Amino acid sequence: MSASEASGPRDYHGVSMSQTACIKDLKRLLGDERCLAEPGRLLSYECDALTHFKSTPSAVVLPESTNEVQQVVRICAQHQVPFTPRGAGTGLSGGAVPAEGGVLIECSRMRRVLEVDVENRIARVEPGVVNAHLSQQVAEHGLAYAPDPSSQTVCTLGGNVAENSGGPHCLKHGATANHILALRLVMPDGEVVELGTPVAGAAGLDLRGVVLGSEGTLGIVTEITCRLVPIPECVETLLAAFDSMGSACTAVSRIVAAGIIPAALEALDDRTIAAVEASVYRAGYPDDAAAVILVELDGHPSQVAAEREQIHRIFTDMGALSIETARDPEHAQQLWKGRKGAFGAMGRLAPDLYVQDAVVPRSKLPQVLPEIGRICDERGLKLANVFHAGEGNLHPNISYDGRDAAEVEKVVEAGQMIIELCLSVGGVLSGEHGIGLEKQGFMKLMFSDDDLESMARVRTAFNPTGLLNPGKILPTPRACVEVKPVHRLPGVSPS
Repeated sequence: MSASEASGPRDYHGVSMSQTACIKDLKRLLGDERCLAEPGRLLSYECDALTHFKSTPSAVVLPESTNEVQQVVRICAQHQVPFTPRGAGTGLSGGAVPAEGGVLIECSRMRRVLEVDVENRIARVEPGVVNAHLSQQVAEHGLAYAPDPSSQTVCTLGGNVAENSGGPHCLKHGATANHILALRLVMPDGEVVELGTPVAGAAGLDLRGVVLGSEGTLGIVTEITCRLVPIPECVETLLAAFDSMGSACTAVSRIVAAGIIPAALEALDDRTIAAVEASVYRAGYPDDAAAVILVELDGHPSQVAAEREQIHRIFTDMGALSIETARDPEHAQQLWKGRKGAFGAMGRLAPDLYVQDAVVPRSKLPQVLPEIGRICDERGLKLANVFHAGEGNLHPNISYDGRDAAEVEKVVEAGQMIIELCLSVGGVLSGEHGIGLEKQGFMKLMFSDDDLESMARVRTAFNPTGLLNPGKILPTPRACVEVKPVHRLPGVSPS
């Protein structure tokens, strides 16, 4: 039974009697301060960082242990109330939005680093540990956690597991899935299972791999065993400016074609540069450039030096306006501050920001980017591009005012056209933000009915009642018809 289908008597702040009984049991378990049900306390949980989709939960719970998550899940299952896990709410696809109301399980209070095994280079953590905090904690041992989403100073590792998050450094070091050895999972019926082992191996079906990137639809992760990597012996950062994004992207393709795999290979266009330079994230990017490429190399000093010289020649051959090598770690940090803070800087330009996420072959970037610009220009929309150029993982940013219904329609239409454009050149729907609510209507454009049926069967095997994070990833009849976000999900309204 979904929240939108629930009918009959209403009691607790307008929610159904079954949800009222569920909330009372949750309050007995956690108390009023860790079971929030008053309307004013729920509003900040009605969406994630994608503000197109809003749905207010009936309650928000704040567990602090696996045992408490287990008890919360059992109570929800007993009352047949939908429940949705959430980390820091930084996701950009609506994955943590309680699409059918019910209970939102906020895991950010589970933030202990349980164990650091320096000898075996692993860490065992709870899902509420902030991504950047793990690297900070293990740095004294000469180790780091490699995946680094742009929101790494606030996003949690549980959310990273759910979305299989990437970041600038996943070009060389891989996304979250490449760095997770084992998971502890609370199943939708409250059973606790262990998937994977701290020792890498290939025995049996990789159920750990099935859960990674499943967007919280198969179980709730309460413990994560992470692989740590040594801090590189040598790191160098380069910044090259170009008079066109086409030249910048061609340079990127030539770098990879030359057999060089930088730790990171990022691109920013002129609108992003202007926003960054006018913000607290000012990095000293050239203000006369149409695009800049930010490169990070790591490894043995001699290898880094050789690759730096080779990249310098490629940039020169492509007509770079300027090529700069960071003078010291502080300068390199400043250059990266601009890239990491780009989304925040663009948030100053308008009340709302729509961040797309699709991947195209690197060779198609010079073709795709102008077309994205045309799509937005024709609708009078403000577009900025900042993206993982080395992987072709695009992040078109459209600034808009969500209070303007006509402008919202234009943004929605542009988003759909951008997705269709990326798929038409052999791209995929998402690189790291997930499908969530945003892109589920497009899944049929990329997968066959048989593919989708197989995915549905896997989900049902883990989540037979459908109560855990319903309405995500796989297309629903409504999503396939509308193929667009809505301001507030039908059947769910704030109390």
